[in-house]
Amino acid sequence: MSHRFIPITNTDRAQMLQTIGVNSVDDLFNDVPEDAQYPNINLPPALSEMEMMRTLRGLANKNAHAGEYAYFLGAGAYNHFVPATVPHLIFRSEFFTAYTPYQPEISQGTLQTIFEYQSMLCDLTGMDAANASHYDAATAAAEAAVMAINSVRHGNKIIVAPTLHPHYRETMRTYLEGQNIPIVGDEDVSLSLDAVLDKHLDHKTAGVLVANPDFLGNVRDLHPIAHRVHAAGALLIVSAYPIALGLYQSPGAYDADIVIGEGQALGNALGYGGPYLGIFACKEKYIRRMAGRLIGQTVDTQGRRGFVLTLQAREQHIRREKATSNICTNEALNALAACVYMATMGKEGLREVAELCYQKAHYAANEISKLDGYRVVTPEFFNEFVVECPKPVAEINHALYHEKTIGGYDLSNEYPHIKNGMLIAVTEMNTREQIDSLVRALRNA
Repeated sequence: MSHRFIPITNTDRAQMLQTIGVNSVDDLFNDVPEDAQYPNINLPPALSEMEMMRTLRGLANKNAHAGEYAYFLGAGAYNHFVPATVPHLIFRSEFFTAYTPYQPEISQGTLQTIFEYQSMLCDLTGMDAANASHYDAATAAAEAAVMAINSVRHGNKIIVAPTLHPHYRETMRTYLEGQNIPIVGDEDVSLSLDAVLDKHLDHKTAGVLVANPDFLGNVRDLHPIAHRVHAAGALLIVSAYPIALGLYQSPGAYDADIVIGEGQALGNALGYGGPYLGIFACKEKYIRRMAGRLIGQTVDTQGRRGFVLTLQAREQHIRREKATSNICTNEALNALAACVYMATMGKEGLREVAELCYQKAHYAANEISKLDGYRVVTPEFFNEFVVECPKPVAEINHALYHEKTIGGYDLSNEYPHIKNGMLIAVTEMNTREQIDSLVRALRNA
């Protein structure tokens, strides 16, 4: 081909069609009935690169985003500061274009970044091993359920807390559909976790999946829960918020077996829904049941440090039918962003961010609780809390939008027992002026 960046020329196309014995590209679709073929698309005239960029910027400017609006929406995706070191490093071409390192001897840089990420994640969660292979927290939750069932031979039932993120619960059911795995616990979302365990925990239980903080912002001591779950012979799976771990004890401290979570908060921008990073870590004794890439450190014949893909027999590209999962990707670029973020912030920096989130959220909750008709209903929380409002949340958020404020998450569909419930998230990015403005807007609304 004569051009590196243009796929084919007209001559190339004619030669390819001649080789396969047809006269035109349209002939390739002769076997498809005409009424099933997609009609012609009426595309606008072609634009120059300059015109196209001007058009796209105009469309982008119509979006209400966290860079322009005061932002109090969380519910699993949070507006945290991303240090300049993160984009500077992850957009280097050797990282930005790299993918699954199937040839470790020529992928040492990629393997080292994943190894460093996994090491820091183990420190953060208190677990023994971590991977970098899940799309987001929802798929990590589903894989954790499969891992629990494969590890606990006497049971195949998974209990989910009603306050686990509803999207995680939906994804689990979609992911596990057809595998005859009972998922129980969220039939009545008004029940407490203790009531759910009283109802469902027995010898048939393989795993119990809880969040801390949970979807409604509650933070609790899970030591008693871990004791109950382990006494029944099941595994405790904890969905953790990584920023909160800068302030609260790690899941490993209260004997969690598997830790999942959404890694978006660690240096990954909101990005209109992705791509995100599924955190996944576990105790060493379950490591052979863990899906995805696992990077190990070793030395070569000359004693030089090197990195390898460890325990590959767990993976689908080696064993296929007998693999622990069909996960065949890795979120290496997002994991690298998290790695750079954690290295940049360090232990003290991560704690400072967590403290700012905690203090600002409690200031906001205290001020909102003073408003007539508003009631904060989350007793112990990190940076996210539920407010019962005097009118439907959709109406209030519409009013906030005109004040250039993006309000909290409307809980009316997932948790109808909470009257006009709004889930408000506050991070280090929210200034005191923004919080005071939110309080005034809520009062006026």
